[in-house]
Amino acid sequence: MGLIKAKIVFSLFFLATALLITGLVLAFLGQGEGNYGLQSKNIERIISLGPVITEEIYLLQADDKLVADTIYCTKPEEAKNKQKIGTVLEIGVEKIIMLKPDIVFATSLSNTKQCAKLMQAGIRVVTFMQAGSFPEICENFLILARYLSKEDKAQEIISNVKKEVEYIKKKMSTVHKKKIFFQIGANPLFTVSRDSFINDFIDFSGGLNIAADTTTGSYSREQVIMGNPDIIIIATMGIMGQDEKKQWQNFQTINAVKNNAIFFMDSYLTCSPTPITFITALKEMIAFTHPEVKIDDSQGK
Repeated sequence: MGLIKAKIVFSLFFLATALLITGLVLAFLGQGEGNYGLQSKNIERIISLGPVITEEIYLLQADDKLVADTIYCTKPEEAKNKQKIGTVLEIGVEKIIMLKPDIVFATSLSNTKQCAKLMQAGIRVVTFMQAGSFPEICENFLILARYLSKEDKAQEIISNVKKEVEYIKKKMSTVHKKKIFFQIGANPLFTVSRDSFINDFIDFSGGLNIAADTTTGSYSREQVIMGNPDIIIIATMGIMGQDEKKQWQNFQTINAVKNNAIFFMDSYLTCSPTPITFITALKEMIAFTHPEVKIDDSQGK
């Protein structure tokens, strides 16, 4: 069962990233982005269909209005205690209707037919696009905050995070750029292009994404060998992640293999960051790319 669960979680992660890579953009199913203020004061009962949305609701201190979320909404710890209405991909429409939410926040992975049924039942549904960059992560967070009448709180968080990111970028601007291959999938091998916030992790941490020019995210081991990365980072995939590391160790001509520079990063942290956890993931990336650089946590705040 553990392996099956790992495969399911990884499949969701793989699908989310594929949507990000291909630039899939879904329009808001509810009222448009510009109309969030019209009914925000009447929002008292919220249902979240995405883990990052749930985490951001807690970050905005609006969790008292959150009546339900998905089984994958496990951060922060308190989110586990909310009613569960399904998965990221499949939800219990009738259960949601019975909970009488004022609004449902969906993601680009949410089942559009099920969301349409909620709308037909008179429930407001707003779907957030998958962010493709650090600025888009901040923008999505700000839009969510406006729906919740928490714009001031969001602006404060975003301002502090942006200052810290600028401090880090300045700190890393003088380091030698290391070539990085960031693996997010196996069979087929999958990576990230420059149109991804994961590419921002690489760039801001003093790295060069060897797959920046890929258009689909699909990559071959031959291309990785030719790119000869100094570092290989694998998004955690449970047992599959360890198997992938063993696979790479067969290619002794790659600098990352020769120098034992194959690392793991948490797939949730790297694939679904809030503005706050973006900083956490960025610092973790720097520990791999340039461990000699010390980041002062008191700076940029």
